[in-house]
Amino acid sequence: MRIILAGTGSAVGKTTIATGIMKALSEKYNVQPFKVGPDYIDPSYHTLATGNTSRNLDSFFMKEGQVRDSFLKGVKGKDIAVIEGVRGLYEGIDSINDIGSTSSVAKSLKSPVILIINSRSLVKSAAALVMGFKALDPEINIAGVILNKVKNKAHYEKTKRSIEELTKTEVIGGIIRDDNISIEQRHLGLVPAVERENSLKFIDIWSETIKQSIDLDRLVEIAKSAPKITSELIPIWNKLNKQPVKIGVAFDEVFNFYYKENIESLEANNAKIEYFSPLKDENLPDVEGLYIGGGYPELFSKQLSENKNMLQEIKQFHLEDRPIFAECGGLMYLMKSIHEDAVVNVYPYKSVLTDRVQALKYTIAEVTQDNIISKKGEKFNGHEFHYSKVIVNDLKHDMAFNILRGKGSYNLQDGFMERNTLASYVHTHVAAMPDFGGNLAISSRELEG
Repeated sequence: MRIILAGTGSAVGKTTIATGIMKALSEKYNVQPFKVGPDYIDPSYHTLATGNTSRNLDSFFMKEGQVRDSFLKGVKGKDIAVIEGVRGLYEGIDSINDIGSTSSVAKSLKSPVILIINSRSLVKSAAALVMGFKALDPEINIAGVILNKVKNKAHYEKTKRSIEELTKTEVIGGIIRDDNISIEQRHLGLVPAVERENSLKFIDIWSETIKQSIDLDRLVEIAKSAPKITSELIPIWNKLNKQPVKIGVAFDEVFNFYYKENIESLEANNAKIEYFSPLKDENLPDVEGLYIGGGYPELFSKQLSENKNMLQEIKQFHLEDRPIFAECGGLMYLMKSIHEDAVVNVYPYKSVLTDRVQALKYTIAEVTQDNIISKKGEKFNGHEFHYSKVIVNDLKHDMAFNILRGKGSYNLQDGFMERNTLASYVHTHVAAMPDFGGNLAISSRELEG
C-alpha cells in the first residue's frame, strides 16, 4: 500500500497534514514515511509521528530504478507507505521536465496521489485547479483531494460538490482553518523535531484534527489500489569493503541532518556505527573514521566551544591522519570559529551566520582530486541549503570539487582538504555517489592503526 500526498504549491499545509495522517494511521498500521526532495526537517516530524525513520525519494539524486530500490528497501516489513511531496506536484529543477518533482516519483512508483489544496476563498475555482492538475499529465493518478483551510462545513460541502461533479475526482476530507495548529519556523523551514520537547504535542494535535476531518479508511483503500512494483531496480549503493571497521557518526541536537541510506551504505560496507554527541560527550568513541553531518551548530556555538576535550580529541583524530568527512554544519564545526566561538580549527577560517540565504539549490559537482569518499573525474549530484558562509581571504587548502551547478564554499569550489579530512557545504545522497559508503569505510580501514 502506498499513497503520495502532493500539494498544488508550497505552503498548502502538506507537512502538517502528512504528519497528522502518518500519526493517525500509526494507531492501526506500521507506517513507513517518505519525503520527496532533499529535505531533512520534515522527515524529522514523520519519524516522531510513526516511530520509523523517514526516508527521502529524489529524482535529481536517483535514477528511476534507484527510486524504486530505495522505496522497496524502506517499506520492507511495513504495512503502508505515506509519501509527502515537495512544493507543487509538478515543480522540479526546471519548468518543463519532471526531474526533482513529486510527479516523477509518482510515476516511478506508479503511486496514486492525493492532491492537497489551500481552498481559502475557493469554490468552483478549486475544481479548475483539480482539472488542470489532472490534464497536465494524464499518467499521474490523482485519486483524491483534501481541502485545507476551509472556512466552515458549508464552504467544504460546496467546494466538495464542485470538485466531484465537475472533475469526477473524490474529495476525502476538509480541514477547517485554525492558526493554532501551526508550528514555529526557522531559517531552513520547520524547527527540527529532534530539538523540540513539545513536538509530540503538535503532532498529536495534527493527528486529532486529521481523524476528525479526513476519511482515513478511504485513503487506505486508495493506497491499496497501487499496483505491485515490477519495473527495473537499480541499487542505490555499491558494496566495496569486506573488512570490519568502526565509524563514529555525530548525532545530537546540533548535528542530525543525515540521509538514512547514507548510514545504511556504511553498514552495508561492514562498518559498525558508533553514535556520539559533540555537544554532550567529552570523548570520541573508539573508531577509525568520523562522519559529521549538517544541523544548526551556529545556534549551539558557545556550548560546542566549551566542550574543550571533544574539540581536542577531534583535532587529534585529524592530526593522526584518520579520516573525517563533514557536511555543511559539520564543515562549520571544523573551522577555526563559529561566530567568535572557537571550535575544532582543522581549517583556519571563520564561519558566520548571515541574515540571508547563501545557497539554496540542487548542485552538480566534479571531483578534481582523489579523497576519502570519491575519486578524481567522478561527477555527482547534491544540494546546498545554508545561511552561513566561510570567510576565506587567502585559500590555504586544496579543494576536492569544482561546482558545475550551484555555488560551493569558495569561488565555485567545495570540499576543503586537509590531511584525510574533507569538509563541504554540498550534501549528497548515496544514490548520487554509490561508492560513498565503501570509500569511507575503506579509507578508515586502510588508516587503522
